[in-house]
Amino acid sequence: MHRFYVDNLSELNKSVIIDGEDVNHIKNVLRLSIGDSITVSDGSSRDYECVIASISDVVTADIVDIHDCNAELPVKLRLFQGVPKADKFELIIQKSVELGASEIIPVMMERTVVKLDDKKQDKKLERYRKIAEAAAKQSRRGIIPEVASFISFKNAVKSLLNGDDKTKRLILVPYESAEGMDYARKIISSAVNYDEIDIFIGPEGGFADSEIELAKECGASIISLGNRILRTETAGLAILSILGFTLDR
Repeated sequence: MHRFYVDNLSELNKSVIIDGEDVNHIKNVLRLSIGDSITVSDGSSRDYECVIASISDVVTADIVDIHDCNAELPVKLRLFQGVPKADKFELIIQKSVELGASEIIPVMMERTVVKLDDKKQDKKLERYRKIAEAAAKQSRRGIIPEVASFISFKNAVKSLLNGDDKTKRLILVPYESAEGMDYARKIISSAVNYDEIDIFIGPEGGFADSEIELAKECGASIISLGNRILRTETAGLAILSILGFTLDR
């Protein structure tokens, strides 16, 4: 069933109004009609099953059922991705959303090759967020995962230390020089005990030694993903897949 996102929905509502670009998509791309069923999400894991009642400059749909979205994981997964070259980050965003990430944060690291000024960053973010929304619709997510603003590795790690003390947080850093699959399996099996899991992935050149040391100082678990060296666009998706399978209800 086709999915759309509408802010400020309430269980007290009897109908929803869809406006903006989605109206054209409903009318001219999907060619939906009055009486067709759609799913509307409030962006916070609640789904409203609706039937289209009218189509004009806006689309009005009557609510027939409300339930929790079962596409969301019980633990929040945040991907801190070292910014890669070319359009690799677009693929990473799309697949990370499909795999259950709740937020993707582009991180400028010591070995990041890409250099972007503020104007280029803003333009990139606009496109990245559209990709995240499209992927959320396709994978029937209950939220639209956020693509945060660009941040340095140092500030990203500091932001975790300054976060909510009540949040049970696990910090994972897959690293090609890490040893011990038994340790990695033990850490991943404990994922269900946390509220949030923050995953740091290095850029093409990998992590600098100083970044790994800083991560350790902040309590990160440095883990192996196996005996094969994974590309930056593969590593994050690999750990998200493992965690998603471990955590899914």
